[in-house]
Amino acid sequence: MSAAFEALGDFLDDFLELPVIGKDGETRTYRIEDPSAEDGLRIERITTLAARLAAGGSAVDAPALDDEQELDLYRMCLGDTYEELRADLSWGRFRHVALTAMMWITADRETAAAYWSTGNAPGKAPNRETRRQASRDSSASAAASTTRKPGSTSGTRAGSRKAKHKAKAAPH
Repeated sequence: MSAAFEALGDFLDDFLELPVIGKDGETRTYRIEDPSAEDGLRIERITTLAARLAAGGSAVDAPALDDEQELDLYRMCLGDTYEELRADLSWGRFRHVALTAMMWITADRETAAAYWSTGNAPGKAPNRETRRQASRDSSASAAASTTRKPGSTSGTRAGSRKAKHKAKAAPH
């Protein structure tokens, strides 16, 4: 007897909704639809090749994309919202939305959410500013500590009688 499958649409995400503050200061929620199968395959191909190159894998024999396809990458990820997002957002926010959509398309909603909240691809170290801030925060909390550090445990004491006695006996 074969297993029954539930309808594919019941558990897959067909869209991604992202709230973004636009150039005008207003927050709008943009709905990004799942790409067509053709666009999804192109996006997968691009990201797979890029990941392989970033990981130091072998060079690709043929170019992954021609110039036109490369320019259309964000358009493929953003679909019908591309033009609206391009008009409403600054470059940094536009790019963040596009890359979040790419993470959703190539991985899953959880990976996209992790990227959305941190700006880092999963598994990637935090950016330099985040590391510096974390270092400053830990330094500030360390300075505020009232716990004294323990003294030396080597068994010698700086002010021992023997050391003082030798210092007096030494000729100048």
